[in-house]
Amino acid sequence: MRRSTGRLLLAGVLVAASGCGLQSGSPMTDSVRPGTIGRGEPLKGAHLTVTSKEFTEQLILGAIMGIAFQAAGADVLDRTGIQGSIGSREAVKSGDADADYEYTGTAWITYLGNSRPIPDPQKQWEAVRAADLKNGVTWLPPSKLDNTYALAMNRANYQKYRTKTLSDVAALAKKDPGAVTLCVEGEFANRADGLPGMEKAYGMSIPAKNITQMDTGIIYTQVAKGKCTYGEVFTTDGRIKSMNLVVMEDDKSFFPNYNVAPMINTKTLKKWPAIAQVLDPVTKKLDNDVAQTLNAKVDVDGQDPHQVALDWMEQEGLVKSG
Repeated sequence: MRRSTGRLLLAGVLVAASGCGLQSGSPMTDSVRPGTIGRGEPLKGAHLTVTSKEFTEQLILGAIMGIAFQAAGADVLDRTGIQGSIGSREAVKSGDADADYEYTGTAWITYLGNSRPIPDPQKQWEAVRAADLKNGVTWLPPSKLDNTYALAMNRANYQKYRTKTLSDVAALAKKDPGAVTLCVEGEFANRADGLPGMEKAYGMSIPAKNITQMDTGIIYTQVAKGKCTYGEVFTTDGRIKSMNLVVMEDDKSFFPNYNVAPMINTKTLKKWPAIAQVLDPVTKKLDNDVAQTLNAKVDVDGQDPHQVALDWMEQEGLVKSG
């Protein structure tokens, strides 16, 4: 995955033994003013810390949130780019950070410990919101952006094996075990809503020697080259189209809905309730097409994720420069 190394060094965090222990960050200094959001600067006087996970989409979403807050008058500290899922979550929960864009499926399965997703995306968000209030976290209304997991293969392997669904992959694994090799992230390899759960749901039994763990960006290139028959991908990733990969249908609807929604520290939201009205128009514009386009600008074209976020905010009229 192409990332802006300089930004990540600035935005990276150190996880201390107690709590999240966020130790670093940099002020967001975008020259923006209200567009369709932030009029009247309802967050003037607020000092807000925005966080995110470390992958491209999250860096973009973190920047989008921070830019929105700035346009509404807030001073914003950028602590995006936390490695793994738990760090950014715990930062918001503990108050070390004030807000991020998080995924409902991740919250429901990974954070809240449920084993079965709720198929209806709105009901899943409602369940997450209700359950998380006791943790000092408030979820604002979700977007249509649903960044769920999938397996994908290159065109040559598709022509060879003709699998279209995960059930087809399971059948191929039984018929020809050596044909199914996987490239996956370490997190996906161990999550209940990742590889272990997928294997159980589809009756797969893939030998450990056929599974290789690697960084997200390397997965796409290895699958495109045919080094792995199948790779773990995200449905909003711009590289799927640019690399002409074929995505397997989740025909048993195993993977949860991963709709993006703002996750706000409840104390922060009570102090600054205007956060909700500032973010709502932004969240409503987020969908899979937007995500694929913005992600591709970073992962395919090599652009900086923060600049991609700023350009999009200005193009949509959400904020104005200057």
